Amino acid sequence: MAPLKKFIRSSVLRKLLRKGAELVGNKCSLAVSFEGEVVVVEGADSFPAEDSEGVLSEPLLFDGVHSGRVLVLPPQGSGEAEVAECRRILSFIAFSIQELVDMEQARRSIADEALAKYRELALLHRSVPNINTSLQVRSVVDALIDECRLENYPGELGMVYLRDPSTSRFRLAVQFGFPFGVGLNRMVDSALFKDVAEKEHGEIVNDLDRDERWNEELPGLGAMVIIPVVSPNRCEGMLILASENKGLFDAAHRLSLTTLASVAGISLSNAFNFEGVQKLMNAILQALAEAIDSRDPFTAGHSERVASLAVALALVLNEHGGFDGRTFSEEELRELYYSAILHDVGKIGIREEVLTKQTRLSAKHMDVVRARFQLMGAATEDFDWASAFDRVSDVNKAMTPDVGALEFVRELGRRNLGRGETVLPLLYDDELDNLLLTYGNLTRDERREIERHPAESERILQHIPMQGAFSNLLSIIRQHHERMDGSGYPDGLEGDEILVQSRLMAIVDIYDAVTQERHYKPAFTRSEAVKILRLDMEEGKLDPDLTDFFLNNIERIEALSVRVKSSRVFQLSDIGSLGDI
Repeated sequence: MAPLKKFIRSSVLRKLLRKGAELVGNKCSLAVSFEGEVVVVEGADSFPAEDSEGVLSEPLLFDGVHSGRVLVLPPQGSGEAEVAECRRILSFIAFSIQELVDMEQARRSIADEALAKYRELALLHRSVPNINTSLQVRSVVDALIDECRLENYPGELGMVYLRDPSTSRFRLAVQFGFPFGVGLNRMVDSALFKDVAEKEHGEIVNDLDRDERWNEELPGLGAMVIIPVVSPNRCEGMLILASENKGLFDAAHRLSLTTLASVAGISLSNAFNFEGVQKLMNAILQALAEAIDSRDPFTAGHSERVASLAVALALVLNEHGGFDGRTFSEEELRELYYSAILHDVGKIGIREEVLTKQTRLSAKHMDVVRARFQLMGAATEDFDWASAFDRVSDVNKAMTPDVGALEFVRELGRRNLGRGETVLPLLYDDELDNLLLTYGNLTRDERREIERHPAESERILQHIPMQGAFSNLLSIIRQHHERMDGSGYPDGLEGDEILVQSRLMAIVDIYDAVTQERHYKPAFTRSEAVKILRLDMEEGKLDPDLTDFFLNNIERIEALSVRVKSSRVFQLSDIGSLGDI
């Protein structure tokens, strides 16, 4: 009796049969059978089988599977008129019951459809925030798998394949349930996989052994639901739930999985586009950095090394709980990377002869000085021009000439060449300005020009809209030569006025500069670089906590920087755990 309740209540049937019996003066008995069994009787204590002699009947259709009949038993000895009357009431009762059954079926169908829509909307309401919260492909895929497991679909196995935007080849992105080492990429070569991907229409195969498109690419599977993950532009991937058992999946599973896949398809499309833009941006910035570095062969690769070291230092800080209680987010890591890549872009505006100056006076300039010295030697017997020129040449190449050498040059600067009205100085004032420098080879004006490059970098890049996650990029670049004691440039900022990112970059910028060969110095060893950084820290120029952390973790930071440089992706899960460095 229980299945009949799905279609019509027994109390309604009894009322209809009672009314029918009353219409014929209770002269005949009425009944309803369901699947060959009499289930409701009116007008008698019992009723014969529906195929008994004298029983009149008309069919009832409950659905495509279940059926029944309305039965009427005229009284014994009934004449033709009485039998005809019983037939009329039979027809009326059968019509009435069938209408009620059809109406109930329609109501239930509408209710089921409304419930299915509600469930679909509930699934969308829950899954959209979960799947559509990241522009990282891996995060979207992981969220999709998590949603599948949260819905508790049948099937103990699952896979997501993604289509490579550049090759259109599908590759396995994530799986669950399979033992390690199973070659799941064989699935991509199955005719079933290719057919569904081409048609972009999900399918349920509850018995894989009977599907001609399946050739045991993954042995042991019995059933599978395979859903294309489609965006408005193309098929982005394939979602597959499977089981070793057969007959587990139904149309409702395919419908809800298709809903999930549609959400994931849009998210994956956005993620692929975002990653494509990021790759393009990385390539453009890299080309710009290389163009800057190429102006001076000795600084080639400096910007990229600083970027990798800066991100590596920030990642190791994150592993130790961050800096002053704050950790760097992925967006901040990316901003730091771009800041470091672009930190020297302002050198575009620096004159070539200043930027690549290797000696205090250029070789051509020294040739002119040599000619004057030769003339002086020819005119004055007590002037050993060759020896004097050699000493000046040594000063010209020196980083920190001794006091005696500088005094010798100063004495030469007081001498003149010629007689009478034609008198020329042996060394002109601008030449003396260069040669008498106590350190380095840049004059005050030249050093001032070099020190313009952080502000020049900001000026060049200010037309690029740096909003949202990159709102600090220009400030980081402008401040990367500021020092904690206010001795830096271009603004002479002090202490907390300097962004943490800029303080961090200042450390790795110095480290890379001193450990690389330059035209004015050889490359220092790591131990020598450590001494330089520690001295700057003790003098109050560098952040003491950051510098001390860098020096204590320098080997791990350098190792991680290699991974950062090769991946240019700033998720720890992608770069790898620091434990194996």
